[in-house]
Amino acid sequence: MLNILVGVTFLLFIGYAILIVYYRQSWLQIHDHQPLTTDHRYTTTISIIIPARNEEENIKDCLHSIAKQSYPKNLFTVIVVDDFSTDRTADVVSSFPEVQLISLNNFVSEKINSYKKKAIEVAIQNSTGELIVTTDADCIVPENWLQTIASFYEKEQATFIAMPVLISNGNKCIEIFQSLDFMTLQGITGASVNKKFHSMCNGANLAYTRQAFEEVDGFKNIDAIASGDDMLLMHKIAERYPDKVKFLKSTKVIVQTKPVASISEFFNQRIRWASKADKYNDKSILPVLVVVYFLNLLMLVLPIAAFIQNVHFSFFTFHFSFFEVWILLLVLKTSVELFFLLPVASFFNRKKLLWWFPVAQPFPPLQLLVRATLRWSTRFWQVEYCLSQKGRSQQWRE
Repeated sequence: MLNILVGVTFLLFIGYAILIVYYRQSWLQIHDHQPLTTDHRYTTTISIIIPARNEEENIKDCLHSIAKQSYPKNLFTVIVVDDFSTDRTADVVSSFPEVQLISLNNFVSEKINSYKKKAIEVAIQNSTGELIVTTDADCIVPENWLQTIASFYEKEQATFIAMPVLISNGNKCIEIFQSLDFMTLQGITGASVNKKFHSMCNGANLAYTRQAFEEVDGFKNIDAIASGDDMLLMHKIAERYPDKVKFLKSTKVIVQTKPVASISEFFNQRIRWASKADKYNDKSILPVLVVVYFLNLLMLVLPIAAFIQNVHFSFFTFHFSFFEVWILLLVLKTSVELFFLLPVASFFNRKKLLWWFPVAQPFPPLQLLVRATLRWSTRFWQVEYCLSQKGRSQQWRE
């Protein structure tokens, strides 16, 4: 029985390795976009939308970074939607006279499932830009962010543009792990969008046309779930414009966001991300999830089996303990992932972080919990949803 277990694990690893190498090749095939010449006359009008709830500590830095944009000031506007903040978020935004502040409570008279989607929808209704660009209140954008986006849009005529996001980190283990984990997801995002393999993106750095948003009826039919203002909308637009969904690979558009401060916050974040899984209709991602899920599961089971039953695995004339087999698979898996991550880390200027990557590999339960199990389980979403609605109800009563 254990021999079969090892055999299945090796077969899954082969499939996983092929997938990772495919992702690497796809990432390398994405051309680094360079903005148009400095004398180019841009014409694209842009509306930047930032939903914000209790972001008093972050929104000021975000707006300062936007104010430094090299893009012509007459071609973009900034809209911040205050999502029922209980701190001084609105006061901070009001200190920026060039920023339009919208209070969501003026547009919501009853409880709804997704306040963030409603905030974006209201902002789009009150905006004038041809291109909608979204980011989060805890993000910092680079100086040539809008100029590069407009350049890419005018050249490619894309209807939906996914762009890179980087989690900044200090020396704390939880921050380093998040930065590595998220950088991996960003590499897969770029590779997947480039190959039209499946739809992935992050709402902290997105652009899409107003026309496309209106043609797919915005968040209609996906507004019953709190999360999914990014990937679910991307999938709707990709169904209508399969050749017009692009990934903008450029260091000039990398948006930096803050890491969560604790393990509990990290798990809550992954629960929110997983909550949209049952609404995500992109079937191409299912085989990927199957391989990743069961490979991680078996990587968890093998050392336990080796500890319980001290037997050996035979391969031709060679004999290995199951613990040695697990170590071998761990080394192979780490090597394949590093092979993929090297060019991605180079793009994000985070190659030094790769020294920490092998440290996280002996802990597949964490990888399994945060990447696979939560994505497959709707029970976690139901708990999160009920808790969030309870909080909203309390807020309404107050």
